Order: sequence, then structure tokens, then C-alpha cells
Amino acid sequence: MRRFALAFRLLTIGSLVVLARPARADVSSWLAIGGGVGLEHSSVTSTTDGAGAFSALIGVGTDPRSSLVVGGVFRSVTYGNLGTDISLSARFASGGYARGQWGVALDVGVAARLWQSSDYGAYPLQGVLTLGAPWGLQVALGTDVWSIGGAPFATGGFALVEIDLLRLTVMRQGATDAIWKNPSPAGGPLSN
Repeated sequence: MRRFALAFRLLTIGSLVVLARPARADVSSWLAIGGGVGLEHSSVTSTTDGAGAFSALIGVGTDPRSSLVVGGVFRSVTYGNLGTDISLSARFASGGYARGQWGVALDVGVAARLWQSSDYGAYPLQGVLTLGAPWGLQVALGTDVWSIGGAPFATGGFALVEIDLLRLTVMRQGATDAIWKNPSPAGGPLSN
């Protein structure tokens, strides 16, 4: 009986190996850096401060061949004379954006802002609208409002010009292939 059970198990495992089909589990990926300007209002001192801003972003999402790509991003925005916001957001992106072409992405999440004694709001809600162009170029417009940690509340925003290194290289496919061919885009070519 033991030999029969062992033979049955080996036959089942062997059948699964022989019958298995290749799986495609590619994900969208983002890795961007950029700079621009930001404005933040302190409700404690009643002042609005402007600053140069530097951003860095990394994230992943669902299959880039979909018309809507859902994922998550981790963003850092450093305001030159104020401090650094670190945020974790959900991302909703068009398929064109995910494939490195024309498109749009919307990030919605919470930022940690632990600078200036939290005079500018400690944990503001952050929304970022990113307009993507071919070759990884993009413009990000962000806003910071309220604060899940309570008063003082955040009011401010930023405008950034960024380059997404993954939208430029491994994610890129479409019209730009005529100039610079991507032989193996993430998710596979759209013609498949």
C-alpha cells in the first residue's frame, strides 16, 4: 500500500511538471528623480515658505499591458530650507504611462513630515498628479493637505520635472521603438 501511495504521488507530481504552462508575471516599475519648487504654509507662524525641491521615487504596479495599472510608490521630497517629506502612496496609472509613453498617474497617500517641530503638519495627506511623456520625462504636481496627526494642518504643494529611469529603459515600448528599439520590454510587447 505504501508503494502504491508513493507511486501515485510521483505520478501526480510528474504530470503537473509536464503539463505546466509558462506563467507571465511581469510588473510595472518606476524609479524617478527630479527637481522643482515647493510652497508650504505654517499655520503656527502664519507664513508661507518657498523652497527648491528635490524628489526621488520608487514603486511597483500590476501588469504594464493593462489599460489601468495599480501599484504603490515610495516618494521622498526634500525642500531645500525646510526638510524632507517621506510618503507611501497608492498609484493609479494609465497603461500608456506604465509603458513609458504619453499617460498620467495619480498617487494618493500619507507623508511623514517630521521637520520644523511639525509646524507645517506632521502627517499630511498627499496627492500627486504625474503627467508622463515618452523617454521617461514627466511633470509631477503635488499637494499636501490636512494632517492625520491633528493640528497644525498642512497646506502646500510642489511642482517637479522628473525623469523616470525605468520608463526610459525597461518599461518603454511603443512609438519610441522606431528610434531606440527595446528588444524585451517588461510585460512583453503589446503585439503579443
